[in-house]
Amino acid sequence: MYQLTPADESIRDRARSFVGDLIPYEEQAEANEGRLPDGVAEKMKARARQEGLLATNMPADLGGGGCSMLQQVLVQEQVGRVTNTLAWMLSTPPAWWPAVATEEQRRRYLVPTVAGEMSECYAITEEAAGSDVDGIEATARREGDGYVLDGVKWHVTSFNEAAYAFFQARLADGPHAGEHAMFVVDLPSPGVRVVRTPAYSHTTTHHHPIVAFEGVRVPAGSLVGQEGAGMTFAYEWFRFERFMVAARCLGAGERLVEEATRFANERVVGGRPIAEYQLVQAMLADSATELFAARSMLYEAARGVDEGRDVKIQHAQASMAKLYCSEMANRVADRTVQIFGGRGFMRENVAERFYRELRVERIWEGTSELQRLIVAGQLAKRGVRSLV
Repeated sequence: MYQLTPADESIRDRARSFVGDLIPYEEQAEANEGRLPDGVAEKMKARARQEGLLATNMPADLGGGGCSMLQQVLVQEQVGRVTNTLAWMLSTPPAWWPAVATEEQRRRYLVPTVAGEMSECYAITEEAAGSDVDGIEATARREGDGYVLDGVKWHVTSFNEAAYAFFQARLADGPHAGEHAMFVVDLPSPGVRVVRTPAYSHTTTHHHPIVAFEGVRVPAGSLVGQEGAGMTFAYEWFRFERFMVAARCLGAGERLVEEATRFANERVVGGRPIAEYQLVQAMLADSATELFAARSMLYEAARGVDEGRDVKIQHAQASMAKLYCSEMANRVADRTVQIFGGRGFMRENVAERFYRELRVERIWEGTSELQRLIVAGQLAKRGVRSLV
């Protein structure tokens, strides 16, 4: 099905087996702020490296998987099957970085990240600039042989796990004043402080704090690419992450359909399994149908990237996939809670955890509303047949 090659099926099955060994730890993680038992995370990370599941989007000559976009989707789809972000260890560093990284940046950051020895976080979003990255107010000004960075960033996902941050700012002076630039900032660094770490709906070891960058001095070698190129990297990152969000939503949707079907066959009411009642059958049927449609869409969009489809079309189809898959997964989670009834509201239940965790997929990496605007804009410019 889905015209997968033997290589596609192999990496998908390795990822599925990997995630399957994490699923038994979900309830324990839920009860312990997302933490795994001692030694488990280290063991699983070593296994991920051995099985070629880390940095699937990175070139093989850097130690990455050198995988196609479809294969990257297949791996992240399996990541989505487990709650509590337990499989986030199957990380994907920024796909745009190898092309622009200096030799020093490759040595200090990129290669160790590909190897799974360190991780990064993104300091882009601000209180008044969420999906509209162009609305950021953080600044970078030249001073001597380096830059001084200032700004307060929100939702800096995985900051507590990261060895460095990508900080996006507007240039305050010079020939590119007002344009965006991106910098790599070591963590910790003088002037970088956590303002506060809000509690979020999901239970995970990856925090999303509000972080202040106050007079943070970085050398000129911390500039990523060229001055004025910051938005290019942001757009590439968003496009890639929208594919990955969509993929993880597929995995969550499939897990939920499996769990709901199993429970419906086992739960007996009035002397009959509830799977025999038509209203329950309708919820299961709708969920399976939407999952099939979402998977077909995402796989086709991923193949378009591998075939070199026009980047504007890629951007629109990434938005279509992110929009549909995230909305689908939320509908499936809602139905699954309903099928489980009171059990579906217990935190020990997979439906309850996904019900909380999936809600953010309609927000981060661009809200559903923003995705609709992107798709509608491309539809107006290029017509229906170019997109579908």
